[in-house]
Amino acid sequence: MTAPATKRPPVKTLVGVIGAAAALIVTPFVSGWESGGKVYLKAYPDIVGVWTICGGETLGVKPGMVETVEGCRLREEQALIRHAEPVLACTPVLRGRPNQLSAAISLAYNIGTTAYCRSTVARLFNAGRWAAACEGFLAWNRAGGRVVHGLVNRRRAERALCLKELPR
Repeated sequence: MTAPATKRPPVKTLVGVIGAAAALIVTPFVSGWESGGKVYLKAYPDIVGVWTICGGETLGVKPGMVETVEGCRLREEQALIRHAEPVLACTPVLRGRPNQLSAAISLAYNIGTTAYCRSTVARLFNAGRWAAACEGFLAWNRAGGRVVHGLVNRRRAERALCLKELPR
């Protein structure tokens, strides 16, 4: 007689959380902005001194940390899920809107999910003011209290992605 199989909780995947279309957009988009598409296997301080590894991951990162390529892939997927779930919770109108959802996840990945959910961008999305929400990305261009050229460029790219195939 065999013992009954124990049930494991299902493993969350980015595709399962946000859908295949959004996952195909957001993964390279965020990675490209967070690390220039490069995978950093050794921890480093970012422009405001936050310890970072892989493609922009900061959670639990400490000086001297080293990661593998596969470890970075897993970290990236889990980080995107950690940001996507709150974005969808506070702006449910983004479900099924892969371009707008991907842009919102990218913004939340960079500024934090609490700041995103409290933002004018989120309020405008929920009010159905799609174009105005996309324009709102441009306000998030500071780090350490100063305008950062890289963030200006990132916000322009997020806005451009957000404006693609807007709902009418």
